[in-house]
Formats: sequence, structure tokens, C-alpha cells
Amino acid sequence: MTDNITSVGGGGGPDAGVSALKGRTGAGAPAETRGKTTIADGVVAKIAGMAAREVPGIYSLGAGMARAFGAMRERVPGGGGGAVTRGVKVEVGERQAAVDLDVVVEYGVSIVDVAGGVRTNVIGAVERMTGLEVVEVNVAVDDVRLPDDEEEAEPDESRVR
Repeated sequence: MTDNITSVGGGGGPDAGVSALKGRTGAGAPAETRGKTTIADGVVAKIAGMAAREVPGIYSLGAGMARAFGAMRERVPGGGGGAVTRGVKVEVGERQAAVDLDVVVEYGVSIVDVAGGVRTNVIGAVERMTGLEVVEVNVAVDDVRLPDDEEEAEPDESRVR
């Protein structure tokens, strides 16, 4: 009785996009293994997004258009809920997960080092928090933030008072 099964709900049912970790059952099994734990794809995406943002040299996540639409959504009341997962795509299988990230890096940093740091941090966080094996973390560098780039253009002072 040493089953450690992970399954993913199928198609359009209530378990779609959810990973289920199932432990041993029976009277002799430890309490922490009795029952089933389900982890939604969105949870893995949030963990990966937060872990990627912690790496020095990452300016933001998401490709150009995704960042632009995300900035507009954040200004609308109640519309900024997806900021953590912007630029993050995950695939969760039976026992494994794969993560794709779109990132913007700061000018002057080593992109290779930043990408390696992102991989290390994302793999560590997802595996530690979910128990899933992360088989790959693909990092797509979509832009470089230059020191003189401004996120929002400051409105010019009006000449008329």
C-alpha cells in the first residue's frame, strides 16, 4: 500500500486543469497520506510567477501586448487579478509540470545568468510547494528595460494655471 498517485482531471469536468496527489490509504497509513490533494493549474502558475519575479534582473513578466493590456486591466477596479500570472503558462501532467515564462530583463544584466536564476527559483518553489517534478522551465526574453525607459509618461506641467 505505498501508492503515490498523481492524476489530472479530464476535459470540461469540475476537475479540469487540476492535479490530484493521492497518498496511501488504510488504517496503517500516516495521517498526512490519507486522502487526496488537488492543485489547480492556476496555483502552479502563481507560484512560478512569484518565484520568477524574485530573481534580480527581472523587470517584469509578459510580452509587450500582454503587459499593455495588463496595465490597463489593473487600472480598472477589480480587473488586476491576473497580474501575478501574466507571462506565465503552465502544463500540469500526472506527476510533472512544465513552465513557460515571458520576461523583460533590466539592461546590463547577464541574460544567461538571469534565465538560470529564474529556472532555479521556479523549479525550487514549484517542487517544494506542490510536490510535482518540474521537467522544464522555458524562458523567453521579450524585451530589455533601458535605464531611460519610463513605465508611464509623466504628464507635462500645464502652462496655464
